[in-house]
Amino acid sequence: MTRSFFRALFRTGCVAGACALAPSLAFAHTGVGPTQGFAHGFMHPVSGIDHILAMVTVGVFAWQLGGRALWAVPAAFVAVMALGGALGMAGIGLPFVELGIALSVVVLGAVVALGVKPPLAAAMGLVGLMAIFHGHAHGAEMPENAGGLVYGLGFMVGTALLHLAGIGIGFAIGLLGDRFGAVWVRAAGAAVCASGVALVLGAL
Repeated sequence: MTRSFFRALFRTGCVAGACALAPSLAFAHTGVGPTQGFAHGFMHPVSGIDHILAMVTVGVFAWQLGGRALWAVPAAFVAVMALGGALGMAGIGLPFVELGIALSVVVLGAVVALGVKPPLAAAMGLVGLMAIFHGHAHGAEMPENAGGLVYGLGFMVGTALLHLAGIGIGFAIGLLGDRFGAVWVRAAGAAVCASGVALVLGAL
């Protein structure tokens, strides 16, 4: 399962990257090296508490569902986020982006806290809906002197690593056993949900 997960995530990331970064030739900027552009993109998701909470919780949610969801749910998030990033890079507006990001933290936390286990397609659709807001924020905030290709690759890699961290947290909690593990993972989901509410209210 582990090998197939990484292979599938890699393939999906490559495809999503191609989709998201197609406008990079038209919107690329000069003056910054590839390494700097990648670093800017990488740091965007890992330096914002809203992005971190949502993306790590996607990983925990995937672990909670198990099976194919372990790779399909994070892959769906990365793929749709890449499309959202392309919209942001192209300057195409999306309403209520910040609110959508905050609400994604609320919803993901609630789903994990309540132990909701929807069908795989529904789970992928749910995280995909939220991912477009995160992706648009990444793309819209691309530095003027960064190229779209390396910047987009950076935020995709950063996101994928946060998903992997969430999956790892899920497996670590699972070591506590069925009874205590479920309590801890749901408590973590509740804490994320509460943080999301604070983000919505502007208190965090």
